[in-house]
Amino acid sequence: MSRHLYFVTHPDVVLDPAIPVTQWPLAERGRSRIRCLLSKDWMPHIVAIYCSTEQKAIDGAAILSEALGMPVHYVAALGENDRSATGYLPKTKFEATADAFFARPSERICGWESAIDAQSRIVGAVKHIGSTAPGTGPIVIVSHGGVGTLLLCHLKGVSISRREEQPGAAGGNYFLFQMPEGILVHGWKPIEK
Repeated sequence: MSRHLYFVTHPDVVLDPAIPVTQWPLAERGRSRIRCLLSKDWMPHIVAIYCSTEQKAIDGAAILSEALGMPVHYVAALGENDRSATGYLPKTKFEATADAFFARPSERICGWESAIDAQSRIVGAVKHIGSTAPGTGPIVIVSHGGVGTLLLCHLKGVSISRREEQPGAAGGNYFLFQMPEGILVHGWKPIEK
């Protein structure tokens, strides 16, 4: 049976080089922005919420969970590409490394998980969620921009590329697709619109 999945990227986070990136929480602006999703006409029809085990995704999913009165399902495989080999990188260095990550998808750039491996992981996790989630209604997945880009490339049947990256610099976008067919309904939209 077909069902819709909304892939949402966490918005603005508190950047703190002193703590692991996976533990960064949503900033107050990010919390405010994620609440914009609650005004969407599709939100009352959501039957399940999933998120990665990274704090920023957990924070976003918790806001939706509280408003909708349903639990969150935590799935480690929904996490961002593993960048623990470098940890925090200043913006210029991060952007250069991310450029290489997408340009050379089979390589482990600076020790990061390769783009091809991260894509395989996220596609597998989403397929599993689509086939095992409770109910038959739409699902929300709160995750991350990098793996969202990789998933979108897969759904569009295009090579891994940064051209499919979410708009803006602070996250907080979503796209809609249909499973199990893997059909993209629409590409990136800001959570405010």
